Amino acid sequence: MFPTSVKEVQALGWDYIDVIFFTGDAFVDHPSFGTACISRWLQKQGYRVAVVPQPNWRDDLRDFRKLGRPRLYFAVNAGAMDSMVNHYTAAKRLRHDDAYTPEGRSGARPDRAVTVYTKILKQLWPDVPVVIGGVEASLRRLTHYDYWDDRLMPSILVDSGADWLCYGMGEKPMLQLTRAIDRGWSNRQIEQLPQIAFFRSGKNGGADPFVLHSYEECCKDKRAFAENFHHIEIYANMLHPPVLIEPVGNGYVQVNPTCEPSTTEEMDSFWDLPFTKLPHPRYKGKRIPAYDMIKDSIITHRGCFGGCNFCTIAAHQGKFIQSRSEESILKEVRKLAAMPEFHGNISDVGAPTANMYGMTGMDPKRCEICRRKSCLYPAPCVNLDRSHERLLRLYERIDSVKGVRHSYIGSGIRYDLFLDEKGFVDKTSCPYLETVMLKHTSGRMKVAPEHTSDKVLSYMAKPSFRLFERLRKEFDGINRRNGTHVELVPYFISSHPGCTLRDMQELAHHPALKGIWMDQVQDFMPTPMTTSSVMFYSGIDPRTMKPVFVERDPMRKRQQKEQFFRKK
Repeated sequence: MFPTSVKEVQALGWDYIDVIFFTGDAFVDHPSFGTACISRWLQKQGYRVAVVPQPNWRDDLRDFRKLGRPRLYFAVNAGAMDSMVNHYTAAKRLRHDDAYTPEGRSGARPDRAVTVYTKILKQLWPDVPVVIGGVEASLRRLTHYDYWDDRLMPSILVDSGADWLCYGMGEKPMLQLTRAIDRGWSNRQIEQLPQIAFFRSGKNGGADPFVLHSYEECCKDKRAFAENFHHIEIYANMLHPPVLIEPVGNGYVQVNPTCEPSTTEEMDSFWDLPFTKLPHPRYKGKRIPAYDMIKDSIITHRGCFGGCNFCTIAAHQGKFIQSRSEESILKEVRKLAAMPEFHGNISDVGAPTANMYGMTGMDPKRCEICRRKSCLYPAPCVNLDRSHERLLRLYERIDSVKGVRHSYIGSGIRYDLFLDEKGFVDKTSCPYLETVMLKHTSGRMKVAPEHTSDKVLSYMAKPSFRLFERLRKEFDGINRRNGTHVELVPYFISSHPGCTLRDMQELAHHPALKGIWMDQVQDFMPTPMTTSSVMFYSGIDPRTMKPVFVERDPMRKRQQKEQFFRKK
């Protein structure tokens, strides 16, 4: 277990610490939590890592002082969620609980936690490098719209004063950065590393970068901001993008291209680490709600090529699917089944999109030069192998492990991977839907059509609602043939850019939804680094640079959501 206090460091007999993590979450040693993943990976490479979870930023800052100065650097993240999303609803009301804090207690982390923690560390230890990462830092690496302040903000590097930002999934770039700092590399040498970002004063002198509009230009002209994001998104979804430069103030932010997608062997090595899969002993007797939700889950892969405009997954995990081997997954299942706390039910075998496991382009050379954001919208890529054969085999092998009674699919499922408007797309499609319905669903199968209006769906980059109607037809047919009563639960979004009150009224009364359990709707929340948030702020669709209707009035936004429940 990683030390979190002076007493625990002393018990290990350490006379120095290489890296000290400060995180907004309670510390859980589980691969679903980024702090644990990076800490375990650095530990495997021989580094001594300590963690300070949820430090008190309101008192005399003793939590920031207690472990002293690390040998290499401080690492900072806000936790598994952006702190503002964690704290506030779409209506900007303060949430009264926090799933990542013991007993669900609220108020254990500040707003904009990465910036607050970093400023404190820079005040106390000005000569020690601070490396920021995780979701909050990753999605704020360039100029972004902040919904809670209703304004554009510069890169979080500018506001926080951090030395380095590691974006995306961090095992490979964090290890490279750690080794570079350990070897005493100069800033100039470190600046060549992939998947990092940094702020520098003066003018960029690098070779052949793509230069974006400056932060100041974006603040003056919403079209400049929309143009910036269009380029950022294209390059974020390419295998070999250029360096990005964004001028700000008297300097610039540089974002280097990502590392190559992890191979299956590398993915296996990230999971072949001695995770205890338990909260830190300091929380003995206390419940951490987020841990309860994922403790019996299994992650099969990373990445998502769905390209939904309101989603941040691809901006953080990437578009290209990086899958673990079946043997690695089964090894974890066996360990889980042997744990005394396990009661036989795996809560989720999945990832951002459960049924993208193992899916790649049939011709890798075409993927090398692809600039598409989505492999599914506006139509599935002809180069995409959509076979579910490998996934069906994996489910069967998981269910055969001794001690496993049920394995459920709790993650989202993209039905446009196995259906088109004519029916199932290949010989594995119907068996996949039937297997998930009858063996891996606990009564209700959740899917996300998001809306019934094709106009609104085009702004979301989601398939036509006719595809959901086809899904329901096949779904009901499977229930009839098997004498089962599995329910279909659709998820919807209100107030998304392009959505009017009339659109929500039509959704609430759509005949294709008759007889379906309808209670899953959420009001759209603009989060940094999504096409939808750019639309919300600018009123411009960055894909076409054409105007789009945006409902910003809080009362009318509430009316849109209420249409859904008024029908009930």
